[in-house]
Amino acid sequence: MIYKVESKSSELTPVQQYYKGKTVFITGASGFMGKVLLEKLLYSCYELKEIIMICRAKRGKTPEQRLEDMWKLPIFQRIKDERPEVLKKVTMFNGDITLEMLGLSEENLKHVTENTNIVFHMAATLKLEGNLTDAVNMNLAGTRRAIDVARKMKNLEAFVHLSTAFCNCDQEVMYEKVYDFPHKPEELMRIAEWMDVPTLDAVTPKLLPPHPNTYTYTKRLAELYVRDQYETMPVIIARPSIVSPAAYEPLPGWVDNLNGPTGLMIGCGKGVIRSVLVDKKNKSELIPVDYAINGLVVIPYEFNKGKRPEEIPVYNITNAEHRKKAIGDIIEMSKRVNEAYPLDAGLWYPDPCLTTNKLYHKFNTILFHWLPAYFIDFLLLIFGQKRFMVRVHKKIATGLEVLQFFTLNPWCFKSEKYAALWTNLTEKDKEIFNMNMDPVHTEEEYMISCAKGGRLFMLKEKPENQARARFHLKLMYILDRVCKTFIVYYFFKYLLKWTGVLDLF
Repeated sequence: MIYKVESKSSELTPVQQYYKGKTVFITGASGFMGKVLLEKLLYSCYELKEIIMICRAKRGKTPEQRLEDMWKLPIFQRIKDERPEVLKKVTMFNGDITLEMLGLSEENLKHVTENTNIVFHMAATLKLEGNLTDAVNMNLAGTRRAIDVARKMKNLEAFVHLSTAFCNCDQEVMYEKVYDFPHKPEELMRIAEWMDVPTLDAVTPKLLPPHPNTYTYTKRLAELYVRDQYETMPVIIARPSIVSPAAYEPLPGWVDNLNGPTGLMIGCGKGVIRSVLVDKKNKSELIPVDYAINGLVVIPYEFNKGKRPEEIPVYNITNAEHRKKAIGDIIEMSKRVNEAYPLDAGLWYPDPCLTTNKLYHKFNTILFHWLPAYFIDFLLLIFGQKRFMVRVHKKIATGLEVLQFFTLNPWCFKSEKYAALWTNLTEKDKEIFNMNMDPVHTEEEYMISCAKGGRLFMLKEKPENQARARFHLKLMYILDRVCKTFIVYYFFKYLLKWTGVLDLF
């Protein structure tokens, strides 16, 4: 279903009027949020002058070829149907966030600096388990390089830096402000430049605390660097929480990666992930990507509408507190959704164990992750097929390990400024740039949308296979219960035999 959202009048709304004739520069436009931002700007702010993107060659494809591939994605279909002419407003330049001046040629750099009005800096490495050298180069030094280019822009009105709501993880309550930190961004960038990777890896465990990984650590330092530019530049910080599949726009349930909740839902739905470390009482911190992007689009308009704030504006792009459900409730919804809309050819019945006990989790992963993985690979070896299950579970183990910091700890974000973005909009803009999740579908309806989106966009599974998938799920349920009955029976049988209890009968 193509979702359409337009002003009921041909007259431009205040936000649309703000973007009229403007040139927008985006880093990271090929990422999940970047694609949705690009689509939203083209579809709803169609009177803008130009969108400039940078992209490097990848997998043998030039930036121009990658852009052509992007246009083939289903999220751009409503633009092709209604406003195909706006696609000509996108300019793709060969660029790289890891290079000085973003790797732009002299001619392209001149075009960017002379025309850009608004910058959305979204490029980053999202590898939570990545090494510190790469994280500094992308998240911290990359931000410095983007600001170096922005500083040369003659008509810059807003530089929106995309951070993360979890970058201040040592705070019990995270307000919309920049928090100080003992480490200096410039010093860390210098260290990462001259220190070799193995040496920096060796000292990383001493540098990170209280941060659990290099991602949140470098994102926090990047915020400090951006804050220091506020006196001379119109910089703004936006912090989304866990960005989940689209609620409505541009397609319900649209997602293009297996990071975060989508990967967890599919892994559990396929019966591959059987145990997860999570505190079920904690509140979920999901924000649909379309609501997050609508907030990003409104931020430059809001920033330039009135008097410049004394301190750098920071927006926690998170769900409203009264809309947050306990993770345990979300998991139960997911189980019901998996039963109603099962995935094709699941490895096992989707019934993961949720626990806060690390020892019990370790036992479960050995019994239900590693032993089946090695057994399946052994069978594949015998039949001359390519082995893959152990490799898959190594990735799953790494992913679950880095996620446990976020799933075991409670989080509290204050997002009054983000909520005010919505409140301050006109009624027409509220229709187009919706950020209010109160009147939308229920959480379970959204979970159904996410399940269908993951099935369709990531797994490429056809809806007409649902009947077969439900039959397979019933077989897996019976097999699961039979196996568990045998395991429990023989466990207690040998336990009673070992303790000598059976000899009494």
